[in-house]
Amino acid sequence: MRLVIALGGNAMTAPDGRARPEDQIDAVARAAEPIADVVTAGAEVALTHGNGPQVGNLLVKNELAASVVPPVPLDWCGAQTQGTIGFTLVNALERAMAARGLAVPVAAVVTRTLVDAADPGFVEPTKPVGRFLPEDEAKLMIEHGQRWRDLGRRGWRRVVASPEPLDVLDAPAVLTLLAAGYAVVAAGGGGIPVVRGADGSLHGVEAVIDKDLAAALLARVAGVERLVIATDVDAAWLDWGTDQARPVGRVGVAELRRLAAQGHFGSGSMGPKVEAACRFVESGGELAAIAALDHIADAAQGRAGTVVTPD
Repeated sequence: MRLVIALGGNAMTAPDGRARPEDQIDAVARAAEPIADVVTAGAEVALTHGNGPQVGNLLVKNELAASVVPPVPLDWCGAQTQGTIGFTLVNALERAMAARGLAVPVAAVVTRTLVDAADPGFVEPTKPVGRFLPEDEAKLMIEHGQRWRDLGRRGWRRVVASPEPLDVLDAPAVLTLLAAGYAVVAAGGGGIPVVRGADGSLHGVEAVIDKDLAAALLARVAGVERLVIATDVDAAWLDWGTDQARPVGRVGVAELRRLAAQGHFGSGSMGPKVEAACRFVESGGELAAIAALDHIADAAQGRAGTVVTPD
């Protein structure tokens, strides 16, 4: 079996949300254990990951140093965090698999995701990133060409485009490595957003791509059978936060679409995961599962979490 496992940002930080280097190393080491179990069971794995806390740290450094050095653009932030998290995941996975007697090589691929330069998100950016700042500090970042929005008493916050992912451009490298027996880390943070110019050349853009939608796209273009989205809850839930809250178990994609249309899944949390699972199954995937990180081995077999099937 070949599958894509998408790790949420919570897998990269301490339980209390801290993201010091030592916190991230420890968190990644914990995440590597259930992934190694999946590989031990015989699966070929491509792994994607979030990078929100890591990019957030880079944005703070940008802001603090803006009067001294030019801010690093978001596509560079994505590339840097892909490298750092990829390196950390490779080390952790190698250790976890060696402890199980496996000699599976691991590689990380710095991955670009194609978006449309005419995507509506570039006209009116709405995706908030980074921390709130007072007006005078935000104005300095605006002078560097960034878009910020006044949100009242909380201060100003940067907004960027979140365009639709169209293609994972480095998927052929991922497939080559999978065929050679590697476990592969790729498309971290949704991939580095790039657009294609009139002459066919590619260049990065200031944007954030939803990591779950990119994971579904990678799973589709890589032709894997299953997609597992690991998160900090055990399933997608209906009526979340109420006395009637209940998890969604095995469900057909049409029924899950119906539940999503009723507003059960938050647009900033579970919504993108549900959308990604639906897209993957609708594109021919055997199943997609949304489950807690510790349960991904069972989720890959359709025995845990919200398991989405064609019907």
